[in-house]
Amino acid sequence: MNDDRLQFWALYLARFAEGFGFITLITLLPYYINTLEPTGTTILGLTISAGLVVGLYTTGFTLAQTAAVVPIAWAGDRFDKRTVLLVVLGIGIGVYGLFPVVDSSLSFIAIRALQGVAVTGSGLMSLSLVGQLAAGGTRANYIGKANAASFAASIGGSLSAGTLYEAFGFGPIFAIIVCLLLVAWLGTLRYLEADETRIPGFPFADLALNRRILTLSSFRFQYAFSVTLVRTWVPIFAGVAAAQGGLAYGGLAVALTVVAEKFTNMCCQPFTGRLSDGYGRALFVFAGGGAYGLIALFVPLSPAIGAALGSPSELVVTVPTVLAGAALPAWLPAGTVPAQVTLFGAVSPAFLPLVALSGLLGIADSFREPASMALFADEGTDDGGVASSFGIRELVWRPGSVIAPLLGGWLMYEVNMASVFYVGGAFALTGVGSFLAILVWFHGTNALTEW
Repeated sequence: MNDDRLQFWALYLARFAEGFGFITLITLLPYYINTLEPTGTTILGLTISAGLVVGLYTTGFTLAQTAAVVPIAWAGDRFDKRTVLLVVLGIGIGVYGLFPVVDSSLSFIAIRALQGVAVTGSGLMSLSLVGQLAAGGTRANYIGKANAASFAASIGGSLSAGTLYEAFGFGPIFAIIVCLLLVAWLGTLRYLEADETRIPGFPFADLALNRRILTLSSFRFQYAFSVTLVRTWVPIFAGVAAAQGGLAYGGLAVALTVVAEKFTNMCCQPFTGRLSDGYGRALFVFAGGGAYGLIALFVPLSPAIGAALGSPSELVVTVPTVLAGAALPAWLPAGTVPAQVTLFGAVSPAFLPLVALSGLLGIADSFREPASMALFADEGTDDGGVASSFGIRELVWRPGSVIAPLLGGWLMYEVNMASVFYVGGAFALTGVGSFLAILVWFHGTNALTEW
């Protein structure tokens, strides 16, 4: 029998490897657009514009994810989750091995769809196995650690992908991803024990009427709109031109606003997950979701906050004198080594408050996420069908993840940039409000601390 710690570490590695591949591909999307130069086409008499083709680069992935949830979750409950995880990791190895040889928009969209299956399957199975292996009193803590591995991959992938592409092109990047997935596959095969649970029938049908899952879904459905709006528009707010309501920061500054949220979320989730195991998971869902909504309301106020606090308008880094005789990196000015090199350019006083608010969003969400996942895992484990329980959780998120970007774009151009964050914050607050009302009405006044 394998040590439980090794089983958990194998699952963490699987989440890291698939997360690294996912975020790397997101980062490389602009380079694929430039390389493939998508154009309009006609299929069966229907004209598809170049813009729609570019949209399919992402929508094909999302649609495949949505279609894969139910069959993969059913297979995980009906058969050995370890075997299903090995299959989807194997699909991922093949998918990322094919990306360097993509030569058309059609082949890229098709491979992205397969990537959607691999990412969804890996996420569902790894989380289901973590939730199943962990004891009830420690479940959120272990799920928090699994999520931390995924966030670590997001940070590493988003910071390294562009640099590696500029230096080496597509091939070596995907070779790294394939190697990571191969190690994860071997680790899963070697250290993860076979899953003996077998759930006959179709667990989705019973779990869809589970009162606790319905109560959680009342919050999660609305919260998906909030997180998608806020998480998508923080970098847009930081990077787009001032004429469009943004702050017009450079790439490194924008990246830091994104990384701040992921970093704090990564660092806090194991700790907040352990707290929610001890003090009530529903309470942490309520507190984390409410805090996220309130912080979102302050994001468009970051220029005013920076002005009030007297934040600096430019950040510089001093170059050590020992570099004077060394070969200069490409990003340094030609000629002699300057005493100072501008790191972020002429950023406005809003920069530091925006980074801080982004970090606070990560902390708030770290209270909500492991607690929410543990509650879904609790219900799936108790009623039979932990993979189906996570599948329902995934499906409830889908409408917000698809509709919110369209809503955000409309608000940005038809109202103003700030309205995106106000609407996003409002979705989180109405979500926790309805969650609390349903908890008290159907489950009693003590449910907030008893769940």
